[in-house]
Amino acid sequence: MHRRRFLTTMGLGLTAATALGTLAACDNGVDDGDPTGSPSAPAGSSPSDRSGVIVVGAGASGLAAARYLADKGRNVLVLEARGRIGGRIWTSEQWTGTPVDMGASWIHGVDKNPITDLAKKAGARMVTTDPESATDYLANGHKADDASEQAMQRWRKAAAHALEANQDQNDDQKDVSMRSVVERALNWSSLSNGDKALASFALNDYEHEYSGGVGDMSALYFDNGASIRGKDVLFPGGYHQITDLLAKDLDVRTEHVVQQIDWDAAGATVTTDRGVFHGDHVVVTLPLGVLQSGAVTFGPGLPADKRTAIDKLGMGVLNKCYLRFPKVFWADTDWLMFAPNLDRYGQWEQWINLSRAVGQPVLLGFNAADFGRTVEGWSDAQIVGGAMETLKTMYGGDIPQPTDFQITRWASDPYARGSYSYYRTGSTPGMRDALAARIGDRVHFAGEATHRESSATVHGAYLSGIRAAKEIAG
Repeated sequence: MHRRRFLTTMGLGLTAATALGTLAACDNGVDDGDPTGSPSAPAGSSPSDRSGVIVVGAGASGLAAARYLADKGRNVLVLEARGRIGGRIWTSEQWTGTPVDMGASWIHGVDKNPITDLAKKAGARMVTTDPESATDYLANGHKADDASEQAMQRWRKAAAHALEANQDQNDDQKDVSMRSVVERALNWSSLSNGDKALASFALNDYEHEYSGGVGDMSALYFDNGASIRGKDVLFPGGYHQITDLLAKDLDVRTEHVVQQIDWDAAGATVTTDRGVFHGDHVVVTLPLGVLQSGAVTFGPGLPADKRTAIDKLGMGVLNKCYLRFPKVFWADTDWLMFAPNLDRYGQWEQWINLSRAVGQPVLLGFNAADFGRTVEGWSDAQIVGGAMETLKTMYGGDIPQPTDFQITRWASDPYARGSYSYYRTGSTPGMRDALAARIGDRVHFAGEATHRESSATVHGAYLSGIRAAKEIAG
């Protein structure tokens, strides 16, 4: 499950409303007036004559690069399109006294993880979530009994075995989708609808973890990367504690939307909607989705292998729906899992119980991949209604209505264009290396999509920023 991943859904679009219908537009590429106390220069700052290094983007990778270079005595300027720092890390303060992370939530694997060290330095409280602490529910809302649990495990193992066998036996390296591999191995047409529903429930785990749809996610490389070691922890006080620490005393210009990046032997030029900036080097940390959109142009053009990587790698979606209730009515486990009928594949299948972590009756529901994109076109009322329909199936029609909610729409966010990257069918690990490669001695690239070993994680984004900074500082 996505319990082991970024859960960013990173820079998103958020809306929040009370049960009475009072809407508060927050972050859909528009400044919500609350930069969470993060340090930044005034939005209308005038361009300086020249900087040593211009960093495009104040997310985890951009701030890591800027922090490293500034600590080495380099003159660094960070340009950020949003009205806040953090990028796909963003802690909402909509609920006074109960901050919630609308983007990245977890440190996935605390052992030897650089984000763990930063969290300790920031004094951030961490709470462990256990992937084994879960309650499973069937499509009829009944809690899964022992026989049902065993059936769920059989289908999970069958899907995993089919994918592993494909990777082990695919000597010709022919890539196909994860769904096609599993359906072929399970003789899909011979299965009952009930068995198909449970097998699909197993497949949806992969969509939540990797953010892509199993219909177009690479069966060869979907899980390529380093193993994660240690427990998963989240921050009751919010992930912004990490980005605030990195950004301390940096020159960050918010509300500067980058439009074009040029370079030559003399240096680099970054054109924004607030002016033109000149530097010796530029570090580009634009999310893969933004690169794919073409919203930023590159003057001399990008190398062919970098363009290929941008085109072929996938940018996935994982959207969140926080619901706050007057009381806790759900099971006392970290995770609540719902296995819907086949016609509702991918809909509200994974929930996390946040009451222990935040000290309030809060549930967080996730929707990934295709259905995650679909709900972005729904109204807030439709999304909350869909969530409540599932919860009423699980816990009965007399459960209380939420007193408030917060919703994300990641694919619609112009400064993210998705949540985090994945291996689309036909893409390869080498493409991440091409995406990360610098151009000459002037243009450097960072971001989670550029980190071959730890893509789709905050620590991967952070380490990519350090790598780009070292290319400049040595």
